[in-house]
Amino acid sequence: MQKPRKIPQRQCLGCREMKNKRDLIRVVRSPEGEISLDFRGKKPGRGAYVCPEPACLARAKKSRALERAFSAAIPPEVYDQLEEQMREERHE
Repeated sequence: MQKPRKIPQRQCLGCREMKNKRDLIRVVRSPEGEISLDFRGKKPGRGAYVCPEPACLARAKKSRALERAFSAAIPPEVYDQLEEQMREERHE
């Protein structure tokens, strides 16, 4: 009998809830320092996770969770890009 596969869990930086990795959006800081959303989870670099809800991204922004996760200052325009990418993904 096969053991059921373990589903990886990650914590959302916004709501701080543990959820299935596939249900979250990965925010990645590339080795060059560029920050973007990774909807497939395949980009190289350090990852942090948020729910696909704009409210969770806003909460992560307010608590500076991404700054702590990446140990780097994140300019406001990066958050604007992340919000825009999230909106585009929801409409597809």
